[in-house]
Amino acid sequence: MASLLLPLLLALAAAATSAAAGRVVPYDLLYADGVRAYLAREWTRAAELLQRSLHSYAGLREARSACHRACHDEVAFVRGPAAPWDSAFFDRVLQRANCLQHCLGRQLGGPPSAHRISHAIQRDFEQREPYNYLQVAFFQLKKLDQAVSAAHTFFIANPQHFQMREDIEKYRRMSGVKSDSFRDLEATPLWEAYEAGVQHYNADEYLQAVARLEESLREALSALEECRALCEGPWEEDKDEDEDEEKEDMQPGLYETIAAHYVQVLKCRQQCVLEIATKPGWISATEDFIPSHLDLLQFAYDQVGNQTLAAECAASYLLFYPMDEPMLEKMNQYRTELGEDTAVTARENIQHYVQRSLMEKKLIYYAVEHLGGTFNDPDLWTPDELIPENLKEQHREDQEKQKQETLDVEEREKRGPLPFEGVSVTMDSRQMNGTQRVVFDQVLTESECRDLLQLTKAAGGTGDGYRGRRSPHTPHERFEGLTILKAMQLAQNGDVDWKDAKLLLQASEKSRKIIESYFTPGKKLYFSFTHLVCRTAVEGEQEGRMDLSHPVHADNCLLDPEGNECWREPPAYVYRDYSGILYLNDDFQGGGLFFTELDTVTVTERVKAEELMEQRAAEQDKPDGQLLQGANHGSRSSPESPVPSDRARPTSRRHKPGSDGTQHPKELQPRDEF
Repeated sequence: MASLLLPLLLALAAAATSAAAGRVVPYDLLYADGVRAYLAREWTRAAELLQRSLHSYAGLREARSACHRACHDEVAFVRGPAAPWDSAFFDRVLQRANCLQHCLGRQLGGPPSAHRISHAIQRDFEQREPYNYLQVAFFQLKKLDQAVSAAHTFFIANPQHFQMREDIEKYRRMSGVKSDSFRDLEATPLWEAYEAGVQHYNADEYLQAVARLEESLREALSALEECRALCEGPWEEDKDEDEDEEKEDMQPGLYETIAAHYVQVLKCRQQCVLEIATKPGWISATEDFIPSHLDLLQFAYDQVGNQTLAAECAASYLLFYPMDEPMLEKMNQYRTELGEDTAVTARENIQHYVQRSLMEKKLIYYAVEHLGGTFNDPDLWTPDELIPENLKEQHREDQEKQKQETLDVEEREKRGPLPFEGVSVTMDSRQMNGTQRVVFDQVLTESECRDLLQLTKAAGGTGDGYRGRRSPHTPHERFEGLTILKAMQLAQNGDVDWKDAKLLLQASEKSRKIIESYFTPGKKLYFSFTHLVCRTAVEGEQEGRMDLSHPVHADNCLLDPEGNECWREPPAYVYRDYSGILYLNDDFQGGGLFFTELDTVTVTERVKAEELMEQRAAEQDKPDGQLLQGANHGSRSSPESPVPSDRARPTSRRHKPGSDGTQHPKELQPRDEF
């Protein structure tokens, strides 16, 4: 990330220096020593070293940014009249390199080469991983305020980290923890100003919106320059292990090497707009971040009666989208109101931003067209005429893909926290190669799974549980099913234990709440069908099997494979939206779940089952029990990766045609449809 840690620099940079003449110790060395101390449970030393690594990281970034600015001014690239262009150019290149080398040496107190860090360590710091360790160290040292701040700082950038989510909730329940301890130690003025500005704008508080949005725009442009300065790093050549030996004999020449490195720098600079537009913890950037500021400011200034600045913002916005009709109409209106003699021009810094960006894009597209490679243009406003003809189709595909990814991310960011402790996400939509899909772990405890397995053995009848069919999907398997209503009726007759029937009801309700909170927070999901199922392969009928345990299907639409369509109309169950499968055991083969395009199943007997449960509770003159929350989850320190569990794993997904693969031994699963 471009400027995450800089606010810490002024107050704390001294802590990263060594005793030898103020030398800045490379942050990767401090980090490695800090993690070793953490693993040895040397909490005081771990906290000290991890803090020093953060300060060193911030100091290095600030030094590089400051030296870039200083050397850019001191050794400018200007065209000389006398010397040949290449001599003049490389003379400046050498002077700039010398300037940077000496400047960084002074700033860091040692050779800059000592601060070349691996990508893995850089990613850890970009993702605020040191704070993950720090919060545990501070907690062990009984420094609650610092522990909470470290935890909150990490969680801001990693909102899907469920162990840290649990830690945060525990901190909130602790006595002695103040609300102001939950502060982001890496907060920058950019996002605070931007979000405040948008809130004022949405509340029609345009005077306040103008002030905060102007601040946000200044901070964004400043962060952009800092990010661009950090792009001038070493050449990162794409490597293929199988071609390493061959490449050693085919090293590029002077100009090819210079071109490759320079294009890498240009691409990095172009991506900086995405970097500054991505809030910590978000996956995607705010679309059209710079132009959107100008759009909002134009309207806000217009509302407060400042037509001069509104016109300036409109002219600036039109540099990005010169054919935007509503903004062109506003410009004509402003010219009329201000008078034809009043010059309306775009902001100088925005003109510079657009001109520089277009120049870089032109060079990059030339390189891609003639030298090879790819370029994912981060901007939606890039003029079509700038893109070479043979690259336009790929550019359009990239833009569509980027828009879809933005929609997917916005969808994910709407999801709420899970309502039960211990439940974790082990696979999301991206990992499952689709949308609206997820795998949760630790939904039920092992003992709860065993109880439901016993319920199936005691009460499950051969057939689908509704129409008594021996196997509704294939003759090669024994299919046993138990509905919730049937379980309650058996319990009422004394054939099974009430607590087991109640557990089935509660387990399905827990699954519903988890899926509801994840996919539709604030919007109620209702049951359509719940089924406790056991499938067993029939011995002697498995060899040479070509059929599936369950044919590929979609329950909320009629699958038309030939037409590549799925018609959402009766007799399909068009009212269904989500399906959840809660796996109770994993000691079986086959039965794999796979997707092709859309999926689900039927019957709504849940209300009657709940009525029987309420009647039973009333007869016993005590309230119905609370939903079980899987309290058997082990504790672990946050920096450790989540450990896979053998506990129940429900799989939920948007309805796509899918199927269970060929079944072998036993697989038991209650299935819910919503």
